[in-house]
Amino acid sequence: MSELKNFKSDKPFVLESGKVMNGLEIAFHTYGHFDPDRNNVIWICHAFTANSDAADWWPGMIGKGWLFDPEKHFIVCANILGSCYGSTGPLSLNPETGRPWYLGFPELTVRDLVTAHELLRSHLGISRIHTIVGGSIGAHQAMEWAIMQPALFDHLIIIAAGACYTPWGIAINESQRLALQADPTFYNESADAGHAGLMAARSIALISYRNFLIYNKTQAEDDPEKTKGFRASSYQRYQGEKLVKRFHAHPYYILLNILDSHNVGRGRGGIEKALARIKARTLVVGITSDYLFATHEQISLAGQIPGAVYREIDSLYGHDGFLVEVEKVTQTVTDFYAYDKMQTANLQSTPLIMTNSTRTD
Repeated sequence: MSELKNFKSDKPFVLESGKVMNGLEIAFHTYGHFDPDRNNVIWICHAFTANSDAADWWPGMIGKGWLFDPEKHFIVCANILGSCYGSTGPLSLNPETGRPWYLGFPELTVRDLVTAHELLRSHLGISRIHTIVGGSIGAHQAMEWAIMQPALFDHLIIIAAGACYTPWGIAINESQRLALQADPTFYNESADAGHAGLMAARSIALISYRNFLIYNKTQAEDDPEKTKGFRASSYQRYQGEKLVKRFHAHPYYILLNILDSHNVGRGRGGIEKALARIKARTLVVGITSDYLFATHEQISLAGQIPGAVYREIDSLYGHDGFLVEVEKVTQTVTDFYAYDKMQTANLQSTPLIMTNSTRTD
């Protein structure tokens, strides 16, 4: 549907830490075309190890006849800094040395990711965004952007995220960092550095993305006599091997640290004051079985963002539910748009603060 594009900034890029990077590059995909008034922009912020080809990693959401339709919308998804899918990251060449950054890559925050995408927005000539949407770290970016540029967005959709990264989430990330660091090759400056550690880290992460219920359903054993070679074991190993084929340990490490940095209240007088800046009409979506970002976090968000509405998606797939349950996500967002249209027209409507409204049982 779209080819990978690249934007290179010729200006020094100042990080939240005060450090400066030169030669910043952002990889991105676009789908569709602007309408005459350029009011049809959908900006999708991708999750942890995803890339800018949102149509590939979010099938059923982007395409003709689907929620985000290139025949109706101009859709943008940009790869985040620190990753290894085209934007500047640890595998990029450091312009000061002419060698890859590897573990010398500077620490980033979610705000740095947003500031970089602001450069791309300006480059694309976008002055208004109809909807910004993201799940997990993508939602962190969307939230931050709506705070930093409140007049830019008409709609904000936050899925499976919180206002700050919790001690629970940081503990899971630290466990992954320990797994990476336990691999002696992690410190090598090479394309295959830290493979074993990355496999272990992915295995830890996957447990937090899913949950007890879905593992017991999808990885259950048929043979009660079995003493080894369990399906759950092979599944974890398979997922680790699959990530190693497409990712690298050093960007993974950087992204873990970015996750930990997420706190919209930092330097803004606290979370409540920060969220009060948001002017976009906001939908906050929780997933009933999400153990990484429990639904009380989304309920809290909706309670602190002016005029926000909250919906829950019932799913066994835990945090990954926003990637798996595309029909439920589509229906939830469609209902929100319809509700917003009614509110804009000053029609009477019941407040859309409902839970489990997308149950199919």
